[in-house]
Amino acid sequence: MPAKFEQLRRVMERLRGPDGCPWDREQTHHSLTPYLIEETYEVLEAIDGGDDRKLAEELGDLLLQIVFHSQIAQEQGRFSIEDVVDGIIEKLKRRHPHVFGDKRVKSSRDVLIGWEKIKHQEVKKKKGASILDGVPRELPALLKAHRVQEKVSRVGFDWEHIDQVFAKVEEELAEFRRAYRKHQKEQVEEELGDIFFALVNLARYLETSPEDALRRTIDKFITRFKFVESALQLQGLDPREVGLEAMDKLWDEAKSQESENDLISGNSSPRR
Repeated sequence: MPAKFEQLRRVMERLRGPDGCPWDREQTHHSLTPYLIEETYEVLEAIDGGDDRKLAEELGDLLLQIVFHSQIAQEQGRFSIEDVVDGIIEKLKRRHPHVFGDKRVKSSRDVLIGWEKIKHQEVKKKKGASILDGVPRELPALLKAHRVQEKVSRVGFDWEHIDQVFAKVEEELAEFRRAYRKHQKEQVEEELGDIFFALVNLARYLETSPEDALRRTIDKFITRFKFVESALQLQGLDPREVGLEAMDKLWDEAKSQESENDLISGNSSPRR
């Protein structure tokens, strides 16, 4: 194991040791779960921000979580960080026969199909196993829908043309409207879920991440609304008192500024 990685493992071992940190010694797999999730999202934020220094820092924090969980398991005699590393090395070699074996592929699509076939062979050994068993239950809903659709598409359960996907979105919207007009609360929630699922499928078909798309839209909304707040504050006004019409006018101004900035930066596709 490389010296730096071994040094990290020893630091974690010391922190968990008898003379280590009281907080670190108290932690369990379950108590660390929120931090694992938080660090993952901070990595995503650093990637979106294009900040290499921040990304390196956040990847380090995420790596710490992996070493932390492995140290807890090692203390209980279950597995070690070496087992974690050995396991992923073996898995990568087994699932990349086109690199470490004599199999040939023509595209990344072939790689994904082959990967799914190999995983299917692995799960077939387990009674009652499904190709969807590998989708984590706790994934955010949009990401989980995307992963489920990816997996079934790789075994042929997919639309043949994008027009069919658009038609499905329109069908779900129509069903939602019917349920809404009948004031069927439970049905409305179910049909709304179907709309989301259909839109995620459309994003997958277009090779776009729905999670990333929605996150960017949320960031855009936050930026515009903060502009509205700042503009009102300069006028000594409160958003709760000015009404929708005034705020909507400032919202359009924020959009206009974004378009101007896009043109200045050379982006020929202004945001909408």
